[in-house]
Amino acid sequence: MQGRVFIIAGSDSGGGAGIQADVKTVTALGGYAATAITAITVQDTLGVHAIHEVPLDIVRGQIGVVLDDIGADAVKTGMLHSTEIIEMVADEIGLRAPDAALVVDPVMVAKGGTALLQADAVVALKRALIPLATLITPNAPEAAALTGRRIETLEDQKAAADALLGLGCDAVLLKGGHIPGETIFDVLATQDQLEVMSSPRIETPNTHGTGCTLASAIAAFLAQGADLREAVEAARDYVHMAILTAPGLGKGHGPLNHAWTVQGLDEEEA
Repeated sequence: MQGRVFIIAGSDSGGGAGIQADVKTVTALGGYAATAITAITVQDTLGVHAIHEVPLDIVRGQIGVVLDDIGADAVKTGMLHSTEIIEMVADEIGLRAPDAALVVDPVMVAKGGTALLQADAVVALKRALIPLATLITPNAPEAAALTGRRIETLEDQKAAADALLGLGCDAVLLKGGHIPGETIFDVLATQDQLEVMSSPRIETPNTHGTGCTLASAIAAFLAQGADLREAVEAARDYVHMAILTAPGLGKGHGPLNHAWTVQGLDEEEA
């Protein structure tokens, strides 16, 4: 089944994160990707150099025409930089795709440190969008901003994940890549249970777009009928291999190899 994934996020001119990473990921995993672009960034592996916000009515128009025509089995949100965008996106999803799985990646800061979410928009994110989510995928700094908690250990992750469930989402995947250690722990929490998933840390600069890629991979698997745990586990495996096989491009934080599954298939067939 080629699941339909509708992505609402910003564009990364360097191709490693944002809409570009999202489309590559969904396509590599056998899904169909459609998009609404919220912002255009001047970006490379060294950082975000400028941001141009797409007018609200154009973002709304993209969402309306695509969802009314093509529809979606899953929706993934990324960079939603303002209160107005967040509130409009929440309204449109509720109106036009109420039955689609919703994966919310609460993008706040780029890899190089540039703010991608206005400070006052955090309130709107918590009030309007997170309660609609099937899954939210914050990293530790994002979860700290959403909860007001310090997150420095696995136990902190567990407590913060539980607190985030209180915002009304169905599930939380609190990622531990920002927490030091040889092993990365991700906490998957639902209303019924909490599970810790682990993987060895890969020492590499090629991690640009990992959050976007992981959330889009989860959305792709959900759109194709996987249950939540299966989708998260498969997406983590995909990202792990995409980092391991990264092409090593650029002078800063390089992109992943989003096409590794296709390349691997070609090699086996050869």
